[in-house]
Amino acid sequence: MHPFAYHAATSLDDAALRLAAPGTMPLGGGTDLLVALKEGLARPETLVDLRRAGADASEIRELADGGMRIGAAARVADVAAHAAVRDRFPVLAEAAASVGTYALRAMGTIGGNLCQRPRCWYYRRDVPCLKNGRGDDCPAKEGENQYHAIVAGGPCWIVHPSDPAVALTALDATVEITGARARRRVAIADFYVLPSERLDRETVLGDGEFVSAVEIPPDAAGGVQRYYKVMQRGAWDFALVSLAAVRRTAGDGEVRLVLGGVAPRPYRLYGSIEEDVSVGNLDETDVETLAARALYDAEPLAKNGYKVEVAASLLRRAMRDLWRADGPDAQP
Repeated sequence: MHPFAYHAATSLDDAALRLAAPGTMPLGGGTDLLVALKEGLARPETLVDLRRAGADASEIRELADGGMRIGAAARVADVAAHAAVRDRFPVLAEAAASVGTYALRAMGTIGGNLCQRPRCWYYRRDVPCLKNGRGDDCPAKEGENQYHAIVAGGPCWIVHPSDPAVALTALDATVEITGARARRRVAIADFYVLPSERLDRETVLGDGEFVSAVEIPPDAAGGVQRYYKVMQRGAWDFALVSLAAVRRTAGDGEVRLVLGGVAPRPYRLYGSIEEDVSVGNLDETDVETLAARALYDAEPLAKNGYKVEVAASLLRRAMRDLWRADGPDAQP
């Protein structure tokens, strides 16, 4: 492993100052970074530990307007177990609880989870690959692509691995980004970039910038919220397909539907699909039609066509759950 120095930041300002230097990288729980170091995907000169960067770094607190602020250094396990998150934003609690094993949730931070690198085996191995810079094409396109993208792929077909990111997209969360010169806020829908936009990173983070917090607006609280996840191996794997489904109590019962495991970033079904589900009064024909329409643009590769049907199945289930009179856990 490439040798590196270590610095424990004492505040967010200290972290920003340190990360402005060339060759530095932020450290959260390290659950993904350690793997990236071993695989040679990251070669920092210095790691800047964000976990002790002031009380606000890991605090989970309700805001005066009814929203919620989650420090980026908050453990994933703490987000999953937090009483206010479970009560007001259960889709996030469910998504956080579905991350890996308890040991990984107890170590990993929410900021690190949002910024983890893709799990593609070609990218993470010493294989010529467009994304890792060792090749000029994507070997997954014609190779072992069982777990790759079915929408918004190309020229690289990675999928985004974070469960909380899918839930936070459905909650219209905002990501707070801190750098040496300024602090800015970006809607999580705009936080991730596609491989067609750039290959060297998956987020809008610039050099020296890091995620310092996530904020959830008050009108995203309550209503009906569910997180669904289909995995290959029991209860600890990455999602083959996931879905965050939210029907709000604010406004006219607006619906948010966001798929995970199908695209290089959380894939929200903007427009007519969400609008039609928001209307309610759906019969089985409506449910089948909307699920099929939602995946009309899917372009599966040779070995991942099953994801289309899995995603459609989750969408059908969510549409029934969101409008079930006695709540999402009631039996039909």
